[in-house]
Amino acid sequence: MKRLIATFTIAFSVLLSCTDGILRGREEKSIDQKTYLVVVDDNGGGCGPIYVDGAIWNYAINEKGEIDAGEHTITCGGTIGFSIKKGTIFYFDYWGP
Repeated sequence: MKRLIATFTIAFSVLLSCTDGILRGREEKSIDQKTYLVVVDDNGGGCGPIYVDGAIWNYAINEKGEIDAGEHTITCGGTIGFSIKKGTIFYFDYWGP
């Protein structure tokens, strides 16, 4: 049992070290220093329109839309919070827990 726990702990640590620390997607620097959101996935497509900060997101899946840096919420079958750094393009792609 101790061996199993140790193996799991090591595997989990390796997995965490391989990520960039961003749970809901990925980010890259914006060439023009503006801040953008790209919704990559529509949560399976069955939830109707996507809302960002309570307003309909008027951009298509994979289309870049300018947004303020900071904390935001996205709603499509559930509401999730996420953060975008100034001068980046944030690619939102994970609706999971």
